Amino acid sequence: MLELLNRSAIAAGRAIMEIYSAGPAVTYKEDTSPVTDADHRAERIILAELAAAFPDIPVVAEEAVAAGHVPDIAGKSFFLVDPLDGTKEFVERNSHFTVNIALIEDGAPVAGVVHAPALGVIYAASGGTAGKATVEGDRAAGWQSIGCRKCGDRPLALTSRWHNSIETLGYLAEHGIIDHEAVGSSLKFCLLAEGYADLYPRFSRTMEWDTAAGDAILRAAGGETRTAEGQPLTYGKCNQANDSDFANPWFIARGKM
Repeated sequence: MLELLNRSAIAAGRAIMEIYSAGPAVTYKEDTSPVTDADHRAERIILAELAAAFPDIPVVAEEAVAAGHVPDIAGKSFFLVDPLDGTKEFVERNSHFTVNIALIEDGAPVAGVVHAPALGVIYAASGGTAGKATVEGDRAAGWQSIGCRKCGDRPLALTSRWHNSIETLGYLAEHGIIDHEAVGSSLKFCLLAEGYADLYPRFSRTMEWDTAAGDAILRAAGGETRTAEGQPLTYGKCNQANDSDFANPWFIARGKM
């Protein structure tokens, strides 16, 4: 399965880069977030690949959900897909955008792929192991195992480039965290997983497809993602009393603390 997810993410990444080079057409959703022709084209590629290989596993995909297409996932394993995470990064021609595909079982991300096509790297995890490779053409090469680092006396935090908040800054100040760096998209989870940084507090809105693949990689690398109340972040959150389907609460992702 992981090999198929890697191939799908790389194929989607190639399509994204073709549009990136030509210049994307940008529209805006009801929540004012941007969406491009790259989002739609990448999602079509991934959905076709998943449907052909795993016809019995439902797929929750960002643009499909925005169009009102939500599969029945009650009691089922399912895929979560964000075809272009960091659309603002893409539009602004920053390299920190990713393709995210994750498999969810019993509310937890058990496999995931995060591909950063502009950086030429891909991260993947399943079975409790995580790795990173370079992307050359249509394949990943030079896989290396990755793992979270032990947090030292002066931790490095990662924050959202576009969606930072007063609450996030307050958390950093409260915990005496001086060093922090703004990074776009799900790359924040991957940087924790490979031992570049120590924690990622997120006290602003995210959706499950934004986080699932990176979270799978982080957990396999020895880290964790917990809500502000200290519970593991779960997936498949539908019929929420105070928020929309698949919306995440605030959370803190961290390496080995």
